[in-house]
Amino acid sequence: MPPARPPVVAIPVRNEAQRIGPCLRALAAQQGACPGHVVLLLNNCTDDTRGAVRALATSLPFGVIVAERSYAPPVAHAGTARRAAMQIAAALAEPDGIVLTTDADGRVAPDWLANTLAAFDAGADAVCGRALIDPADARIIPAHLHDDDRMETAYATMLDRIHDLSDPDPHDPWPRHTEHSGASIAVRVAAWRRAGGIPALPLGEDRGFIRALRQVDATIRHAPDVMVSVSGRIDGRARGGMADTMARRMVRQDEMLDDSLEPPRTCLRRARARAALRGLRGLPPGGDAWHDAADGLAALLRLPVATVAHMARGRFMGMAWDRLETLSPELRRMPVRRADLPMYIDEARRIVRGLLATPSCALPYVGSVTGGALSGPLTTSSR
Repeated sequence: MPPARPPVVAIPVRNEAQRIGPCLRALAAQQGACPGHVVLLLNNCTDDTRGAVRALATSLPFGVIVAERSYAPPVAHAGTARRAAMQIAAALAEPDGIVLTTDADGRVAPDWLANTLAAFDAGADAVCGRALIDPADARIIPAHLHDDDRMETAYATMLDRIHDLSDPDPHDPWPRHTEHSGASIAVRVAAWRRAGGIPALPLGEDRGFIRALRQVDATIRHAPDVMVSVSGRIDGRARGGMADTMARRMVRQDEMLDDSLEPPRTCLRRARARAALRGLRGLPPGGDAWHDAADGLAALLRLPVATVAHMARGRFMGMAWDRLETLSPELRRMPVRRADLPMYIDEARRIVRGLLATPSCALPYVGSVTGGALSGPLTTSSR
């Protein structure tokens, strides 16, 4: 269903007098769609960002709302600013509107808005786009960082393919990506409110928001055709953000991978357990089949049946899964050493091949864990 009002874009801004112009001009150059307004939340700016915006505003095809804030140092971060910007945008977009957010140092692709709206038309409550480093900035990043990023991205994609084949999401079909970047997130206002908005976190507010959306069963599309070009600078505005990460890795590469990545077999166990919970919630509660499924899931998670049964009866699948995932010793997050990445890539590739060769791979996995939690045709020894 198309939004009742034109979508609104929310952008947190900190000292971006040089980059806010290209950001706004990219939004003005959208093909096939146009935002109604762009909200700029100027977060403790000490440069002439406001003057740069004023000089450009009258030439833009949308309204520009500038809100200036002076936050106390402990909360003067992107999480606070993005939350405030999106709150203003949500009020403008009500009642059935769509809010998008991007970064002030980014330049959205010409079809960014049109492709995002197409994903909403297909049934999404939220749409995550891809953030690609500006080609000019990319050229000054050392080659070894590009190589490491390609390997890490390839591994993340294989793990996500395991999830897709084991627990397919009809609202987020393959192909898709795995990014949750504030440079490109869009959400229906109703889903935004249901999730409680962007959390005001000093770091990772974008990931935190996607987690909150999942907890309330919002449908999320990771659209591969929604793209934004972002700065590859190493003097970023957010402490601990992408710029700091790149600067640190230029000196010495991190020993451990991103904490969202895990060994392939743990990933497979996680995907099958979530599929099992989904299957359990699809059964009439209280019947023999329901109790058998609850017993099987409890064994898989190594949790008391009463705990699993209680969580499974909750209102939201996402909230139940989040709690069970946290409680289960079988799903404890295990960090991945960079040195082990080639080995894990090979293992993930074997698992994906096995899933593709197994017609029933997407069926919920509920059953005894005798012989190992992943007993079945996909053991490493069988490949």
